[in-house]
Amino acid sequence: MSCKEIRVFMDGYLDRELDLVRSIDLERHLHDCSECAALHQARMAVRAAMGAGTLRYAAGERLKKNVRAALAERDREERKAQRHGFQIPWTAIAAAAAAFVVAAALWMRPGANPVENDVVASHIRSLMANHLMDVPSTDQHTVKPWFAGKLDFAPPVKDLAADGFPLVGGRLDYIGNHAAAAIVYRRNQHIINVFLWPGTHEGRIRAAGGQGYNVIQTVSNGMQYWVVSDLNRQELQQFTERLLAP
Repeated sequence: MSCKEIRVFMDGYLDRELDLVRSIDLERHLHDCSECAALHQARMAVRAAMGAGTLRYAAGERLKKNVRAALAERDREERKAQRHGFQIPWTAIAAAAAAFVVAAALWMRPGANPVENDVVASHIRSLMANHLMDVPSTDQHTVKPWFAGKLDFAPPVKDLAADGFPLVGGRLDYIGNHAAAAIVYRRNQHIINVFLWPGTHEGRIRAAGGQGYNVIQTVSNGMQYWVVSDLNRQELQQFTERLLAP
């Protein structure tokens, strides 16, 4: 990747919008080029200043209510389109994308775990068109081998259909400046994203929630698990227990 390309892709990299391969190429260039590394640091400093508490706007209840209403309307439009066999207009898609961006922003809060913010933002992005799965499959023996050669670890993939949480696929993702596997499950109409990468220090299951999403995090058998969904916390904890069971 050239210095000219770095300037084109820098903002997308900082916003975690680049694919895994391009992100790795950009990081390699930053390691070798002091001028582009300085540009990266400058952009990071600007983002830090913009994210300062003095510049942060706390969303009011009315805004939160409007965002939730927009998301509900998007769901109704999608179901209507599926029933009548026509495509959703691009204006509706754009409105849905804007609603997702606002939903992600509402989750972010001062003092929150940055990795937690990352996984929730990635979960929300994955619900947008054509981003949920790189390998759509209900077969764990298809999803697990797909990651071979794409990651430097082998993510565990379990079939939980018998427990009411069918596997629907997987994809590559990028969380906290490193590659991660995202294993996708479903509970009725709810999507569950399981983000995985190697981790140490086995720990208890920790749960958090807010703005309509629940997050469960733990380390088990040498793997860091972050489970994210709009599913209620009780069922999400049930899913996580099944997922971690021997």
